[in-house]
Amino acid sequence: MANCYLSSSFSLNMVSGNSFTLLRVRKIDPSAVPQDAVSVVGHYDISRMISNLIGREVPLNRKSITLNWDDTLYVAQYRGPLIPIGATKVPEGGTLEFYEVTAKPKGCTGCVSDECSTCGMVNWAHGD
Repeated sequence: MANCYLSSSFSLNMVSGNSFTLLRVRKIDPSAVPQDAVSVVGHYDISRMISNLIGREVPLNRKSITLNWDDTLYVAQYRGPLIPIGATKVPEGGTLEFYEVTAKPKGCTGCVSDECSTCGMVNWAHGD
């Protein structure tokens, strides 16, 4: 069963050992974050800023995760000046951009080419 997470960062520590060789990262609209995404946001003020943007509570949850095949990590990436303590909105000069991170093993049936047209890897690589 695939898991769905929401975080304020992505780390290679979230990828288990040799389980994956391909990562896909694509920018998404905040409205694309599923309602059932489990928060693993470890920064209180960022969790409040995300809550404000997506219109639902995103609790602080300093939990480490390891992504498995077909898991999805939604990342709310903050860029900008230091976040003031107690912030609930993105500070002036800052941005909060959303990304979807997924991982797959290299090839699904032993193929080693990115040009393989016989498996789901091609659709996945192109965002389908």
